Amino acid sequence: MDFAAAGYRRLELAAPWSISFDQEGLRGIHFVAKGCCEIVFRDDEPQPLDTGDLLIAPRAEQHVLRSRDARKLTPTPTTQLSAASDGGRLVHSGSGEQTVIICGAFVFNDRDHPALQGLPRMVRVSGADKAAARWLRGYIETITAEALETGPGSDVVLARLSAALVVRTLRHGLEDVQQSGWLKGMRDPGVARALAAIHDRYCEDWTVASLAHEARQSRAAFAYRFHSLVGEPPMHYLFRRRMREAEKLLKNGQAGLAQIAAAVGYGSEAALSAAFKRHSGTSPGAYRHMAGTTR
Repeated sequence: MDFAAAGYRRLELAAPWSISFDQEGLRGIHFVAKGCCEIVFRDDEPQPLDTGDLLIAPRAEQHVLRSRDARKLTPTPTTQLSAASDGGRLVHSGSGEQTVIICGAFVFNDRDHPALQGLPRMVRVSGADKAAARWLRGYIETITAEALETGPGSDVVLARLSAALVVRTLRHGLEDVQQSGWLKGMRDPGVARALAAIHDRYCEDWTVASLAHEARQSRAAFAYRFHSLVGEPPMHYLFRRRMREAEKLLKNGQAGLAQIAAAVGYGSEAALSAAFKRHSGTSPGAYRHMAGTTR
């Protein structure tokens, strides 16, 4: 997963308070360093967060963090707080219970990455989980230090740390994933091997039978398990993987159509053109031209 950006703030809050996170495309990381609060997604029931809890909102959905006595309070947008902030530190004064939250926001260069499909609305790591607390503490301490004491290359460091933290958190919450998608497919060792093959060697001449062999499962069992866990047939998934790579190469503008066709597993320009038009509704040439004009 290619993190395009990652920014962090230390929120020092005194109840009552309510903050909305609604900027398009931003995915949230929230760590409760002190105190407690609750998070609300749209019309869902509030979910409590306590000291030491980490929550990641990987779908870029609007949500609100608030003190537990602020359910009738109109949320303050983060953009408004940021405008009045002192560097990476935001202070929101009240007279009640003190809460400190490390809040991060990140975006992905590739919003269509299959890893983002089927992710849960939120993944929570409890501060009471002693095993998780051991690995979580190191990430949070390093991220907080880097965010508040910025230096040359801090953006790069924070992006890399965020990527590691998000992947580690998703792995921690893997068993709780219910929605079909890439992440749920990773539960099954055979499907996981097939997914790895598709992502790493998408240019090979794969069939359902050869992917089943990679998964070390029978063809019928593999086809059923892949579809039920990932949410689409394996050849559909392979097709989208190839088209994503073709889009990248077309945007780059360096390779010719014949080179791109060979690179993504098609035997000719005509075969790639037909597949690409089926995928995007436009020809590779037109797509490249549009990508060039929007840079």
